[in-house]
Amino acid sequence: MGQWEGNQCRNPKGPTHHHPPLPHSTHPTPLSLSPSKSPKHSPTHLPPPSSTMAGRTPLTNAGAATEADAYEPYVAMKQLRAYICTELLPAFPALDTRRLTALPSSSGIDRISLLPDALLRNIVSRLPVTDAARTSVLASRWRRVWLSVPLALIDEYLRPSGNPPTVTAAVSQILDAHPGPFRCVHLVRSHMDACQPQLASWLELFATKGVQELVLVNRPWPLEVPLPATLFSVTTLTRLYIGIWKFPDVARLPRGTSFPCLRELGVCTILTKDGDIEALVARSPVLEILNIQGSNKGLRLRLVSQSLWCVQICGSVVEDIAVVKAPCLDRLIVEHPRDSARGLCTRVRIGDCPKLHALGILKAGNHILEIQGTVIVAGIKPRPSTMVMNVKILSLNVCFGDHDDIKMLTAFLRCFPNLETLHIMVSPLPL
Repeated sequence: MGQWEGNQCRNPKGPTHHHPPLPHSTHPTPLSLSPSKSPKHSPTHLPPPSSTMAGRTPLTNAGAATEADAYEPYVAMKQLRAYICTELLPAFPALDTRRLTALPSSSGIDRISLLPDALLRNIVSRLPVTDAARTSVLASRWRRVWLSVPLALIDEYLRPSGNPPTVTAAVSQILDAHPGPFRCVHLVRSHMDACQPQLASWLELFATKGVQELVLVNRPWPLEVPLPATLFSVTTLTRLYIGIWKFPDVARLPRGTSFPCLRELGVCTILTKDGDIEALVARSPVLEILNIQGSNKGLRLRLVSQSLWCVQICGSVVEDIAVVKAPCLDRLIVEHPRDSARGLCTRVRIGDCPKLHALGILKAGNHILEIQGTVIVAGIKPRPSTMVMNVKILSLNVCFGDHDDIKMLTAFLRCFPNLETLHIMVSPLPL
């Protein structure tokens, strides 16, 4: 069965395509498929289905506690934001926030200032942004160093006990003071509905100051705050995570608008229309990782991409996922679809994806599997057009007390004759 491992989605192509862990999804733990080496050399390891992230129970997507709190929108949305920020978003850059005291030099020589500029920039870049800014008052040389350092702006480190307006003002002040570039910007603490002018200004500055990684979460309430279309002007982005927004009207964007450098995209609880995600993927020619979480509308996704390597859809209402043409797709993860208890089935259509290596989590009754136009049903006779030869890892959710589930288990297995690793999550018989 292979060794269980943490929830990650890393590309084994080589050091030039390193990917950090994908964000975690709702319970049960998603099938996040993370080989530490190429599949040619070692099996892919999956997380145990019984585990939860950091031992915590997710706060969204059903569950009695969440439904009990739903009468109070503020409480429910506060829980949702906390879950997104702690479980789904990329981790903040590691910073040591302990207060350190330098020993006085016995010779009275300022040895730090004797260091070359390149080393000083390395030191300043590792400081929280507020401490990095304070170094500019030491001397004119230090101001030059601070202004030349690519900064990491993390609003969680800006006066952690401060209220949102204070944090918003501090973000604006830092963006105005530093010429860039900003290697990453994480903004999760501002009430975006109350600071729309500032948000518009920030996005313009992101575009001119070369932001590479952006995490932008609306501090609810409300959920329908529109995400400005000027986000698409930040063409330097390589990693983008957005949470709790109303997606802009992609159809109105100028022709040629794109994210030419974007490799990783996370969409968390976003109000979208049919075709929005597809259009975003189409405008991201080098996108490799797509993560969708918490889509409340019946998601219909048609994947056509020359670069996509990993797609993970978790805790969402999903109607149809069609892999039309994705020659580089290595793994497709459709985990814990919502509304399955009410009879909604998710159709998973496998088309042209010759490198698909890992697939899951399929469950009879919740998923309808279609391969090259043929729907897989119990008792179907295998033939070349209904087999996916490259899939080596498969994850299934099976109720062994349900005779139909057992028959579909056999049908599913016949579609993947070259399996090397099979993971089965056991579901209890419905009451």
